[in-house]
Amino acid sequence: MATAEAHTDSHAHDHDHEHKDSFITKYIFCQDHKVIAKQFLITGMFWAIIGGAFSAIFRMQLGFPDADLGWLQPLLGKWISADGKLDTEFYLALVTMHGTIMVFFVLTAGLSGTFSNFLIPLQIGARDMASGFMNMLSYWFFFLSSVIMFISLFLETGPASGGWVVYPPLSALPQAMSGSGLGMTLWLVAMVFFIVSSLLGGINYITTVINLRTRGMSMWKLPLTIWAFFLTAVIGVLSFPVLFAAALLLVFDRSFGTSFYLSEIYIGGEALPNLGGSPILYQHLFWFLGHPEVYIVLLPALGITSEIIATNSRKPIFGYKAMVISLLGITVLSFVVWAHHMFVTGMNPFLGSIFMFLTLIIAIPSAVKVFNYLTTLWRGNIIFTPAMLFSIGLVSVFISGGITGVFLGNSAIDIQLHDTYFVVAHFHLVMGSASFFGMVAGVYHWFPKMFGRMMDRKLGYIHFWFTFVGVYLVFFPMHYIGIAGFPRRYYSFTNFDAFSGFTDLNAFISVAALITFIAQFIFLFNFVYSIFRGKKAPANPWKSNTLEWTTPINPGHGNWPGEIPPVYRWPYDYSKPGAEDDFIPQNVPFSETMESNLPHENDEIALEKDIDELVVDETGEHHDQH
Repeated sequence: MATAEAHTDSHAHDHDHEHKDSFITKYIFCQDHKVIAKQFLITGMFWAIIGGAFSAIFRMQLGFPDADLGWLQPLLGKWISADGKLDTEFYLALVTMHGTIMVFFVLTAGLSGTFSNFLIPLQIGARDMASGFMNMLSYWFFFLSSVIMFISLFLETGPASGGWVVYPPLSALPQAMSGSGLGMTLWLVAMVFFIVSSLLGGINYITTVINLRTRGMSMWKLPLTIWAFFLTAVIGVLSFPVLFAAALLLVFDRSFGTSFYLSEIYIGGEALPNLGGSPILYQHLFWFLGHPEVYIVLLPALGITSEIIATNSRKPIFGYKAMVISLLGITVLSFVVWAHHMFVTGMNPFLGSIFMFLTLIIAIPSAVKVFNYLTTLWRGNIIFTPAMLFSIGLVSVFISGGITGVFLGNSAIDIQLHDTYFVVAHFHLVMGSASFFGMVAGVYHWFPKMFGRMMDRKLGYIHFWFTFVGVYLVFFPMHYIGIAGFPRRYYSFTNFDAFSGFTDLNAFISVAALITFIAQFIFLFNFVYSIFRGKKAPANPWKSNTLEWTTPINPGHGNWPGEIPPVYRWPYDYSKPGAEDDFIPQNVPFSETMESNLPHENDEIALEKDIDELVVDETGEHHDQH
């Protein structure tokens, strides 16, 4: 604690002259965690538009394989043929880049990078991150990664085309296909910089939470958002280096003639010299990051949802310690279930049964969280803000997607459903949609603190209903075509008689996906318009308890102009019996709320007199009650 106080005191005077900063030092190479959070958010939104556009393009191909897409030629160039058809190899590149962008650049960097940066110092009572310079570097490594990945989209041979998991041998042999060449190399380089960014950020988040909490802020007084961000950073720091190792070995196989992943490969009838490698090794390395990655994108969204549901239900969060323990359980279990992605690789069935057992176990802490969300909502005085609607939507899709996860966690069933649209539907609901809902909910909820203005509530409602209904219309039918055997990543299903009966359903999914994508521009307009023309925000628009709402409406670098407020209570004192208001901020001492609830000395004397007067004997004499 002494370290935290020394840190905050030393920064107290350094931030009083931020107005002297130039535009470059204040908004570009800035070390203020709030500005860096906005940089992550806006970069993530840019990537979300590109990733969503890619999905819209390949859904048009899947839903309407005979349609003329020539109108896209000015945008896609040679990847649209003369007869208006999408190039088959570019289709795989679209699928690859869509997955990479949405998982890493939007839901990892855009969600965790934004809200961990923005909320950790504000909610724990710190002037800034432990290292502002490392924090700045974490964004600029992400930006550099983004630039490299963006450049790969314009290569003559196209971007990486091995699926977002870039399995060898497609990713390990530059000559395998056009997207295995320079596009794959740039993909690997971009991911290396992305991993460096994630590690710099994660180390900073962990150090800040441990060392820089304000006076009175014990770990059991932290908001659930901070617990989620903290444990997400722990998962990232432990698992991302494994992906770094996987990418490094892949570079060796591609460029230096090694055989970590390659063995007995023939191309055009000619045998390659590689012997002794195994592509299964890459799968083990990738999924050791890949499954924790699910929770790297999901835990921040769950933490944000906990805060928003408690605030807008005007109730204390149900089972605070159970929520924290469930987060800890998910953190531990997420590292020991990776091979449930590999049931079809020929692994020993006994080993498969162990991973199946662990996979089903991880449903327990997830179910605890869902139960606690529902019991917090139960009989609450609910305020349906756009943020609250998206948080409830997260709980809905988390339940729907989680139930299908029980199917896929069973190895006998997974072998039949593996690499079908059932898997696509499952992870898009439980991970993609749930995390996206949490991210959008967080933007609606903390936009007033980010920009000092309010987003338009009516546009928020319209955005929610289009998105919520659209997500179910897109991914719910996919479960049925997945059970029917629809394999994912196929360019077209028109040549398969077995799938001819699902043509209309596939077209329906595509139409729903296009409408849902277009609806996101409602949010984009609301976001940009509200920054400049939105209604000015009050200091605490949601009547919330956490410390960020005790700062000025537009806090400078350092967050609090004077002393950082100490903390006396947990963050969920809503609708407390006897309190004047239905919320009590964390920095309000117990004495200020307890005095009005305790009987005063005069009240006790009057009460004793009333009791005395009631207890009389037949002669009318009082009995001594003491």
